[in-house]
Amino acid sequence: MWSLSEWRRQRILAQHPVAPDAWHEVRQHLSILDGLDDKQDTWLREHSVLFLQDKHLTPMPGVELTEVGRLLLAAQAQLPLLNLGELDWYQGFHEIVLYPDDFVSPQRHRDASGVEHEWEGHHSGEAWEHGPVVLAWPGVLSSGGWEGYNLVIHELAHKLDMLNGAANGMPPLHSSMNVSDWSHAMQAAYDHLNHYLDHHNPDHAPIDPYAAENPAEFFAVISEYFFSAPDLLHQAYPRVYQQLSLFYRQDPLTRLQMLQREHVGYRAQH
Repeated sequence: MWSLSEWRRQRILAQHPVAPDAWHEVRQHLSILDGLDDKQDTWLREHSVLFLQDKHLTPMPGVELTEVGRLLLAAQAQLPLLNLGELDWYQGFHEIVLYPDDFVSPQRHRDASGVEHEWEGHHSGEAWEHGPVVLAWPGVLSSGGWEGYNLVIHELAHKLDMLNGAANGMPPLHSSMNVSDWSHAMQAAYDHLNHYLDHHNPDHAPIDPYAAENPAEFFAVISEYFFSAPDLLHQAYPRVYQQLSLFYRQDPLTRLQMLQREHVGYRAQH
């Protein structure tokens, strides 16, 4: 059956083909894509093109944005959506602003006593509700390995979280998921991390201590870990890993373990 959306999709892909050597360079840079099958690779390449046509990348002075760089960003943005279907998961924003380094952003917080605090914060990324995503370009280029850090996934996880309104660590769950199971798993892990940080050296925390800032940052950080350090997340909080696997409909841990079994040296390298 003829579909306007499918016709538009095919037209965009035909007008913006990805050179094989450019996509090969992207795959070489992003080891978190290792182990994807041919069908998944094709989906990711095509949807990276569609993402770049749907979102406007605004490089600030000092950012040199090449075609490979654009694809690097887009592929990381699309990885979480790999098995989520064709819904518009990144609705509500149209621009990604790229800074040449970390940037200063005004911050405001009202404490429990009602006192409002304001300060200048240094950030490598921000996701504004009803607004753009802001990324420091060095952070984008440093993302993509199995190292527990991915600036792109972190900030776009906030956008998924915001689909229900203000970010609170509860993205729109699939109808097959149990809200109570999600809430209990997340709350228990969040409480454990905060208790650990209150009594132990933060350098030895099971995941990035920044996850303890609030439930929204917790969801963004565990999403980072789910795709870039699934072994560490599963070891620290297996119930959280299970819930994220249900939400993203992926199992990066199994993919990583397969790579480590089948390729000599992969464990040491990643």
